[in-house]
Amino acid sequence: QVQLVESGGGLVQAGGSLRLSCAASGRTFRNYAMGWFRQAPGKEREFVASISWTGGRTNYADSVKGRFTISRDNAKNTVYLQMNSLKPEDTALYYCAAKYFGGVPTGPNEYEHWGQGTQVTVSS
Repeated sequence: QVQLVESGGGLVQAGGSLRLSCAASGRTFRNYAMGWFRQAPGKEREFVASISWTGGRTNYADSVKGRFTISRDNAKNTVYLQMNSLKPEDTALYYCAAKYFGGVPTGPNEYEHWGQGTQVTVSS
């Protein structure tokens, strides 16, 4: 079992930046592909970004390409999401997720473990 805890959310003005962190504990973190998803009120959970278990491959939703960067530090058992040039439409609850030996999966059903989420609110 992998336990995931997100942090770093908050309130930011449009154009600003935030860095989300997801700390993992339990099983061997480096064996897991990691992903970030988000869910706004009344909407389905959507893919944001993913990173392979080696960190060598990444994948992004079109809506965040060029603005968000996913990275991981296997020594710290942590995955990050650097979010720049934030827009009001980025407002959502952001979740991290883990998939055992995954590639760079984009579907929420592909992931086995989920955190509780951290709220990001972008004001206009």
